[in-house]
Amino acid sequence: MLKRLTALVAALTSSVEKRDAGGEHDAHEILLEWLENELVPHALAEEGPLYGGPRKSAEARLLVEGMLAEHQVVVALVEEFRGARGVAAAVTAGSIQRIFALHLDKENRLLMPFVVSSPELSLAEAVSGLHELVGEEHAHHRGSAHH
Repeated sequence: MLKRLTALVAALTSSVEKRDAGGEHDAHEILLEWLENELVPHALAEEGPLYGGPRKSAEARLLVEGMLAEHQVVVALVEEFRGARGVAAAVTAGSIQRIFALHLDKENRLLMPFVVSSPELSLAEAVSGLHELVGEEHAHHRGSAHH
């Protein structure tokens, strides 16, 4: 997902830099559609099954709360991006990409190892329902902690 997001943001930024109004419009629409249909549903879907168990533990509660706050920031930035054009759109898209990269790093480096090392939690159970919730696109990422 991060590679796709980075490519879409780069396409938009390039069009803005070139002052290519048609390219910018197309890149904006493609990125917005991807954000609404892939990124946001994926983030919201993992809140229950993936974050639920760790959120109940004292050791991971603050990490999960912080990651949930990042989801809220991403959703707000997507709403901001919807109406943004030009440099503002490129800046907002870049912000989404950077926050998502940070979030993904926390998920892969901190949350997943916590789930794996916790005897009362199961990573397989935590991610098993994500495919059904977010669709076919994510079936290929499920086993690799997204990306």
